[in-house]
Amino acid sequence: MELGLRVCVMVEADGFILHHRVMERCTDDAVAVPMVQETRDRFPLVRAVSMDKGFHSPSNQTELRQIVGTVVLPKKGRCTQEEAERERDPEFATLRRQHAAVESAINALEVHGLDRCRDHGIDGFRRYVGLAVLARNIQHLGAILRRQERDAEKRRRGPYRKAA
Repeated sequence: MELGLRVCVMVEADGFILHHRVMERCTDDAVAVPMVQETRDRFPLVRAVSMDKGFHSPSNQTELRQIVGTVVLPKKGRCTQEEAERERDPEFATLRRQHAAVESAINALEVHGLDRCRDHGIDGFRRYVGLAVLARNIQHLGAILRRQERDAEKRRRGPYRKAA
């Protein structure tokens, strides 16, 4: 995600942002393994990870497989027959399709404060990123609770009956 400085976010399957990092003078492939390791340390139930092609490197493939069981990390450029077979795997394809949720979280972060940083300096930007992540997670939790309340209300009212 690029907002003046690059920001890497880890989003779980339900849409909550688990971890973030402001990337100063580092590339995506350099931050992939530390981000996943830090996320796994905080959330030990993480079993799979899906990332963009920018995070790919041969060493990242092997190191990430040691940290989590399933790694969805498409290769840059042409794939060998073995890599193409791996990317055609149904589990790989399913997890790759779920990766679109990350783009949704990035857009939501922009809506929740990261469209413009009104503070100065790198510390101010880090603070804005952290607050935007917090705001996004609170908003997402509120949406889930609203949906649960609506569903409970529908169950209490029961099915509607048409008058004859």
